Amino acid sequence: MFVSTTLLTAALALAPVAIAQVSEGFESGWDKTAWPIYATDCNQGGKVTLDTSQAHTGKNSIRVDGAGGFCGHIFVGTTNVPKGELYVRTWLKASKALTDSHVSFITMTDSAQAANKHLRIGGQSKILMYNRETDDATLPDLSPQGIATSAALKTNVWTCFEYHLGTDGTVETWLNNATIPGLTVKSGVSNPNAAQWQRGGSKPKITGVYFGWESYGGDTNTFWYDDIVISGSRVGC
Repeated sequence: MFVSTTLLTAALALAPVAIAQVSEGFESGWDKTAWPIYATDCNQGGKVTLDTSQAHTGKNSIRVDGAGGFCGHIFVGTTNVPKGELYVRTWLKASKALTDSHVSFITMTDSAQAANKHLRIGGQSKILMYNRETDDATLPDLSPQGIATSAALKTNVWTCFEYHLGTDGTVETWLNNATIPGLTVKSGVSNPNAAQWQRGGSKPKITGVYFGWESYGGDTNTFWYDDIVISGSRVGC
């Protein structure tokens, strides 16, 4: 069987784009060039280390000790992200429960917002939420009804956290393979608790994904991250 040289060349050229993804379990250690520390503005007390004592799989994970207050923030991540649809999967473990205070454990540089502004994932009112830095919009709305449609983050147990950011403004979020309704904005899916988020009309353009800790009050926490995948399609838990 013969294959057209033109078609084969075209297929090979497209293949890396179609299947390209970042997959990191830190089993070979922490490559600080590929996964640099990210701490904008200031960093007073936050720390990132390679933890060889515990992991979701294998023997290594990344440990982030986040200090209290904005300057206690620190993240580690990559700018090697898809330019279109973005899917992120990480196994994570938190030492403390989310409180009423606003915190972030994932931050993303977002060129759709004002310069140096971020799309953030974290917690407030004891539940998981998104926060858009430019206008401080949250997903879900932090009303009693909105809070009830999100989920809490269990402590001291490895948890699979996934999300999808679409070029059309879609937001999808899963916790241990279960959809979180309050953290979903998608055509054809009703979310009555996304009014604040949708008023902004922003369609994220993510240029970097970073895992760590940022507190806007006095909260401190330790997070572990392992088996991270950043891709143009969902990989699941």
